[in-house]
Amino acid sequence: MRWIYGTGAALSLCMLLAPAMNAQGDASRVVAGGGISVPQWTGKIDGSEERAGRNLNDAKLAKDGDTFRVTTGPAVTYWNPTNKATGDYTVKATFTEPKYMNLNSHPHPYGIFIGGNEMGSANQSYLYCAAYGNGRFIVRGFGPGPFQMNGFQGDGNAAVHQAAGVGQPVTQEIALSVKGDRVECSINGAVVAGYNKSTLVTEGKLKSTDGIYGLRFAHNTEVTVTGFSKN
Repeated sequence: MRWIYGTGAALSLCMLLAPAMNAQGDASRVVAGGGISVPQWTGKIDGSEERAGRNLNDAKLAKDGDTFRVTTGPAVTYWNPTNKATGDYTVKATFTEPKYMNLNSHPHPYGIFIGGNEMGSANQSYLYCAAYGNGRFIVRGFGPGPFQMNGFQGDGNAAVHQAAGVGQPVTQEIALSVKGDRVECSINGAVVAGYNKSTLVTEGKLKSTDGIYGLRFAHNTEVTVTGFSKN
């Protein structure tokens, strides 16, 4: 009886977890007409995407006036090598998902990265803060292996906007700031996370908070970006 109970419990747990596992494991799309058409910009998809056979041309970065238009594809990071920040600074941009969850079955994030060093190589390191259209956000990075600052599922915060529903627009203003010994992420004007530099600039994480800054997108997203700037 004990074996039967344990087996039944295990089966029930598997049934409960299956939808979540399938949702998290959705395959990255291949974007038609992909590639980078913005002068001086480049990018790199995640190592896991490369191992799955994807490449940078499976996602798309374009620009219309001052508006970046991004469609993924594999999870990707984009940057202009001339965009570098040192000392104290703030990098910000406004991200709009015109149709929430348009290319995916569950929310996927997008945001800003800073502290980029050895970008494009297997040893690249950077920190990013990204928002979901469901009111949650994550702070993560590579150093060169991936690391998480606020857990696998991130955190919810009232400052992060929520879409009214699938297919509806949602906009997030995201900023990453370096101020003395602190690094802070702000979303829609509110600080949602902050860390001492010593917890970030360490073995297995960042080489420095100085470095290249740019844009970060999860797989299967469709986003426009305006107001990308540093001060």
